[in-house]
Amino acid sequence: MAASDPNKLLTKADKLTTLSLTRWSADWKSATALYEQAANGFRVGRNYEKAKISYEKASKGQEMLSSPWDAAKHMESAAALAKDLSNWQEVGDFYRRASELYMECGRPQPASDALAKGARALEDSMPEEAIQLYTDACTILEDDGREQMAFDLYRAATNVYVKLEKYTDAASFLLRLGLAADKCNATNSQSKAYLSAIVIYLYAHDFKQAEKCYNDCSQVDAFLKSDQNRCASKLLAAYTDGDIEEIKRIAQSSGISHLDHVIIKLARKLPTGDVSAFKANNAAEEDDDPLDEDDLT
Repeated sequence: MAASDPNKLLTKADKLTTLSLTRWSADWKSATALYEQAANGFRVGRNYEKAKISYEKASKGQEMLSSPWDAAKHMESAAALAKDLSNWQEVGDFYRRASELYMECGRPQPASDALAKGARALEDSMPEEAIQLYTDACTILEDDGREQMAFDLYRAATNVYVKLEKYTDAASFLLRLGLAADKCNATNSQSKAYLSAIVIYLYAHDFKQAEKCYNDCSQVDAFLKSDQNRCASKLLAAYTDGDIEEIKRIAQSSGISHLDHVIIKLARKLPTGDVSAFKANNAAEEDDDPLDEDDLT
């Protein structure tokens, strides 16, 4: 039974990797097997701190043995244990390292997945780091031409931005989703992303930016012909008219109901400010721009 004591396995493995007068080279092959056994033993015994340390060392061992795939797997195990221990900084660091190791294998999908796992674990405790992990996970898939696999990641990052009340960043990420969807010919996802961005700008009471977003996105033929475009157009028109009841009615319509839950919640709170000013401004602009009978354009 002594041989299976994880503490003794860990100590023995450490000795095999420590150089001394009698040991001129590390025996990583034997040590790594012992680290793996120790990690399993500690985990079964619910000693998660030592299990985490053992998986870290097992990962290093597999790396030294030129096996980045196994090294990445062990690093993910260490990250999961760091999460159980609420060691949030290590969670991010370990999942990042796992991702790097997967990339060494030429495996972008699991590399992105590792970052996404880290992001999900950190959404509440370290939201800014979670956003960065989501962003990097998306970039890996974009660089590999797998934008469609990143759709859920774009949405997840957007949700964190909304929680942080960083609405401009949230809208920008949705526009990034729209661009990715365009590359995949995923026109429905693209149109929903554009409408969602417009809703976010309106929620932030930035009508000018919402209008600019609508005009820019309408240059895309798929959006121009979509139900989402018609919904956005009606919503902006209601703002221009200062019609609160119409804004609320549109926010309850099917065009909004088919968006992501976080966006629906924002839409149902519209309008967030005084929309009568939009109507007054619009009337003033019309007064300032009298009809020029010589202008036939």
